[in-house]
Parts: sequence; C-alpha cells; structure tokens
Amino acid sequence: MKKINLHEDDLLAVHDRLMIIAIPGQHMLTPRRLRIAVVTETYPPEVNGVALTVLKLVQGLVARGHELQLVRARHHNEFPIDDRQDCANPSLVLCASLPIPKYPELRMGLPARRRLWELWSKRRPDVVHIATEGPLGWSALRLANSMGIPVSADFRTNFHAYSKHYGIGWLRRPIMSYLRHFHNLAQATFVPTEAMRKELLSFHFNDLKVISRGVDTVQFDPAKRSLSLRSAWQVNERTLVVLYVGRLAAEKNTQLLLAAFRAIQSKASNVRLVVVGDGPQRRALAEQFPTAFYAGMKTGESLAQHYASADLFLFPSLTETFGNVTLEALASGLPVIAFNYAAAAAHVKPAHSGFLAELGREDHFIALAAGIATVPHRLVEMRVQAREAAIYLSWDRVVDEFETSLRKLSFRPGTTDVEQLHPEAGRWNPMADASDAQQRRL
Repeated sequence: MKKINLHEDDLLAVHDRLMIIAIPGQHMLTPRRLRIAVVTETYPPEVNGVALTVLKLVQGLVARGHELQLVRARHHNEFPIDDRQDCANPSLVLCASLPIPKYPELRMGLPARRRLWELWSKRRPDVVHIATEGPLGWSALRLANSMGIPVSADFRTNFHAYSKHYGIGWLRRPIMSYLRHFHNLAQATFVPTEAMRKELLSFHFNDLKVISRGVDTVQFDPAKRSLSLRSAWQVNERTLVVLYVGRLAAEKNTQLLLAAFRAIQSKASNVRLVVVGDGPQRRALAEQFPTAFYAGMKTGESLAQHYASADLFLFPSLTETFGNVTLEALASGLPVIAFNYAAAAAHVKPAHSGFLAELGREDHFIALAAGIATVPHRLVEMRVQAREAAIYLSWDRVVDEFETSLRKLSFRPGTTDVEQLHPEAGRWNPMADASDAQQRRL
C-alpha cells in the first residue's frame, strides 16, 4: 500500500483540523472525524453546572460530525441497558450507579472497566474525555491508560472545598491527593479559569489548559421578562426583586444570602427575595426566612423567565470552579454581586455589570448588597452592561477550543500510513496495528 510522505512539521501545521485521505490518483485534505468517548457521572435531566456543560460539549461535537460514545451513570429509575444493547448501539452506555450521600438526586457511577474493555477493544476511541472523577471515571481512566488511548479530563467540582461543609474537613488533603493523582494520569486537564489553573499548579497538577464555559444568549435574554411572573411573586415594577439560583445546600453559603438580603431590606422597603433551586436546606431556609418566594427547581424557558424577571442577582458561594449561573444572570440582564473569583472575576466588571466582594469577606459582600439598594436607579444602566458582558460568550467558541484540544491529543506525528486509515471514513483504523497503541499517548 502506498505511503503519503509528509514532513512532520507539515502534519503539525494541519493536524488541528485536517487529515489526509487516500483517493486513487489524488490526495485530498478533509476535516478529520474523531471517535470520542465521553465519560460522566452526571447528565441532564440532572440539573447542575457539570451536567449542562457536558451536554453542550456533546451536542457541539456531534454537530461537527464527530462520532460520540456517551458513557454515563444510569439515572434513578432509568431503564437499564444490557451489554448486548451496548454492542448494538455503542453511542450510549448506561452504567450502574448509586445515590451520592447528601445529594440523593444525583448518582455516582460504579466501575465499568470490563464492560468498557469489551466495547473499546471492538471499536476503539481516538480519545477518551472524562468529565467526573468518581468510580466510573476512575475505571475509564485506568482502562484508557492501559490501552494507550489518549485521555483528557475536566476539573469541574471543588470536592476538596465541599468537605468542610459536611463534617469531613479532615479528608480535604486525601481528597486533593486523589484528585491530583487522577488528573495527572490524563494527558490534559481542562479548567474553566486562569485562576483555577494557577491554584491547581500550586498543588502540582500537570498539563492544565483553560477552556472556559459559554452561555446560551438566545435562551437567557432580558426580553423574556414577564409581568405575569412578577405578579405571581406579588411584586410590581417598582419592587426590587433579588434573585438567587442554585442548590440550597451548605456549600453554597446560603446563610450569607439571607444576611445580604436583610441588609438590603434595611435600606429599602419595597424588595422581594426569590429563590430558585432545591436541596437539603430548603425546608430550613423556608422556616428561617418565610417571606422569600421559593420557586423550586426550574429549567428551560421557565428558568430563563425567572432570571429576566428579577432585578439583581446575589451569588454568595465560595466553592465554585466556575459558576454557570453567573453567566446566565448576566445574559439575562441581571447585575451580579458575587465574590471576586471564578466566573464572576472573569466576566463581572465592577460598578458596570455588577460588584465583586473581596474573596472570603462576607462583610464586604453584605455592604455591596446594601449599597446598591440605596441607588436602585443605577440598576437600569447596569442591566444593559450585564447583557453586553455575556453576549459574546457563546458555546460555539467553547466547543471550538475543546475540539481543537482533542484533535491535538489524538494526533500521531510522523509519516502517515494509508493502511491505518478507514478509506471510506477518513479516520484511524484502531485495529490496524495493535502494537502501535502505546504511541497514541502523548
């Protein structure tokens, strides 16, 4: 079989988006189609930032023509898919799961090494991307390493920071040690902000790359402001509606939310707190602060209307790796008050699209909330600037960066042997040279 001889520098120049396909009598450059396995222990309809981000990445990669295999934990009461069905439909692999302690609505995937081995040995991925660091993700990571398949991983949840909120602060160091070991077995770890990259570097994490997150500015739009929804909240257009969206749990710092709103009440009488979300603290918060409107969990258009119909967004959490809700609030035209880190540090311009409290200083957060209540007319201009801050943060840009990174991981530099290509599909034949497996690792 004829070889296509290109200098390695030529290959590196085009490998991000192109590959060589053999056509009798000519050479053609065409977009390379990757075979990608995405492993996650959370996915919609579960409602959290990680699930949303994984969904957007999967949708974006599929739209770009890549072959996706989604390996995820089975949801509660979801019909199981057995091994025979996996082989018939390798694009979806549902794995056994257990509820996560303190998070009964979320599931933890159980190890699935044998099952994945059977699938990947028959239809080998070009790259495996692991979104969560639980037992399912760990088994996929070790298997991919043993098969010589390149691996990328996300650092998306501050489990080490959560530990102190659940009486297991003494496990913080072991948890961080596990996370470091996990991610350093991957060839790349994606983090959402430069600040997070620097923090993880200080803990000796390797191969870190910043890929931020996006927001759907069509879904989240100030035009979706609803007078009927505000009426249901028992407010009028002169009422200052303060919104919180997120899990109602200790790690989200909900007590500071109430303290900040009380400070707003001390400066203005016509105000209302609307809380969107659910969690273990909902009943306690309702008993502690019964005058707030507790909307429960919202998704889709209903969630977008709740954002657009409020006037100010408070986000007191100190445990975020990013905080997707910050971008959703900005896109909806809501000025944001948050601590100066994660998404807020990257996208909130103080005194323009919101205010940033010094990290960890709850008194500063409360003072900023009380201060804006004394000048509510400033919120009108800030709503416009909040929308402008988010309008260019598209998911398409995020998926482009993600796709490029996966291409680099899957690329094998050197002379391209046409025998290792699927002639009809233009992609690597994973069974063409089993002895070459280790060379696929970077």
